[in-house]
Amino acid sequence: MNGPHDLGGQMGLGPVAPEQNEPYFHAEWEKRALGITLSCGAFGAWTIDESRHARENIPPADYLAASYYEIWIRGIDMLLERHGFATRAELMSGHAQQAGAVPKRVLKAEMVSGVLAKGGPCDRPVGTAPLFVVGETVKTKNFNPVTHTRLPRYARARTGMVEAVQGSFVFPDDNAHGNGENPQWLYTVVFDGAEIWGGDADPTLTVSIDAWESYLEPA
Repeated sequence: MNGPHDLGGQMGLGPVAPEQNEPYFHAEWEKRALGITLSCGAFGAWTIDESRHARENIPPADYLAASYYEIWIRGIDMLLERHGFATRAELMSGHAQQAGAVPKRVLKAEMVSGVLAKGGPCDRPVGTAPLFVVGETVKTKNFNPVTHTRLPRYARARTGMVEAVQGSFVFPDDNAHGNGENPQWLYTVVFDGAEIWGGDADPTLTVSIDAWESYLEPA
């Protein structure tokens, strides 16, 4: 979807200014925000793609005014309410008022190290060969869905070259909405700066993205 999260190349938002020696957390509550997000994700009620889409649905003014972990918490609020774990009144008060949905699993303290080490692999086999090969010129499709997509706006309807075939992975555009994993081949596609930003772009610049097969067509 086109939303406040998709800011690549937008003017008026200032330069990217990485913080030198940035700490993992800037405040104690951010540690709790991370813990809550991971613990709730372990319920098994939603996928990582649905959680991303929840954050994308935060109203633009609220999204742009929020810090990184505030966005995470607002997304979790939305998911907990959507899946019946808490009501809006409970989230606002911080107190349970009724029995909610029962998690499929609970992430206990002694499980955390093992679960984090295992991760959440999303590579999946597909029964077809890749449509594109390394070195092939391709064009990204131009679409503007209201649903989740991993193709950024700045890279739509652009011509680039396949730099690598990364394997086959869960297709997030479907997985975010409960429509199945539907894995596809994933490609790294590289674009000249001028193709993305226009003729006044830095001529030495290239931009690479990872693009699922259905995002691409022969150039």
